[in-house]
Amino acid sequence: MRYRSRAVTGLALLASSFVASAPALADGEVNIYSYRQPYLIQPLLDAFTADTGIKTNVIFASKGLSERIATEGANSPADVMMTVDIGRLDAAVQLGITAPIASETISENIPAQFRDPVGHWIGLTSRARVVYASKERVDQDTITYEELADPKWRGRICTRSGQHVYTLGLIASMIAHHGEEKTEEWLIGLRDNLARKPAGNDRAQVKSVYAGECDISLGNTYYMGKMETNDKEPEQKEWAASVRLIFPNAEGRGTHVNLSGVVLSKNAPNRNNAIALIEYLTSPKAQEIYADSNFEYPVTPGVPVSERVKSWGVLKPDSMPLSDIAKFRKAASEMVDRVAFDDGPAS
Repeated sequence: MRYRSRAVTGLALLASSFVASAPALADGEVNIYSYRQPYLIQPLLDAFTADTGIKTNVIFASKGLSERIATEGANSPADVMMTVDIGRLDAAVQLGITAPIASETISENIPAQFRDPVGHWIGLTSRARVVYASKERVDQDTITYEELADPKWRGRICTRSGQHVYTLGLIASMIAHHGEEKTEEWLIGLRDNLARKPAGNDRAQVKSVYAGECDISLGNTYYMGKMETNDKEPEQKEWAASVRLIFPNAEGRGTHVNLSGVVLSKNAPNRNNAIALIEYLTSPKAQEIYADSNFEYPVTPGVPVSERVKSWGVLKPDSMPLSDIAKFRKAASEMVDRVAFDDGPAS
């Protein structure tokens, strides 16, 4: 039996969907729990089914999937879980819901820096944490993360919550490079340079630059593509046109990147099909589909970025393994609270 959910956003609804339909255990299927919205991954899944004959069944939720798999235990129908951010991938491992993947195909396709050293998670695409700069009010075309604490930016920076996974990833990378003491000094300087309390998503920060509330903001690269092509909300095209992307630390260690990725469920009922899916998602064909449809960077070497992404400039990614950065996420979260980052510059 096949089950599918298009917009399940709460655990209660997610639970009821399993009561209403039995898990798919047929040889020709694979069951996917996804934090990634179905429309983002459907082109990939359709191509996988066309090439392999294996059906894909998707449950989508915005939160709680890792905990759901842990609660379901040995009876979980989940074969794989797709998510974003190294923090969520690492959290799944810490919950004990994943199994290591031993695959020569995956090892050949995905560089070691984008894989868990033991194989518990696999990166599928990357996105860079960049600066969105006003075309009218910012002249420079280079910047570093460290510079964001410079007083010259006082009252000119917008960002989302310090406790959001994207922000924690950046702070954790700063700790990995500079240690906790220097990173805390930096975070205080960044806090004091904020134009307002952190609030909203990455697109909201660009809207604030467009409105003149701040001059630069922090955001993921793919949001530029989402705004530039948003025909349903054309005002977002105006926001995007008001800014340009600057890749921090491009002349040094490189720009901080994060991942979308996948894990194999420890109790996967369709294990072979699950591994086949993960191998497929790391293939050049699938990586190119991802790159074209989601404005993200392929992690399989040799796969080109889309023309739109290429137009934003050249990405030199930080080469530090994300598994090393993930170790400092707890320290990053504690630091955000300690300096009252989310209280804004008045704190």
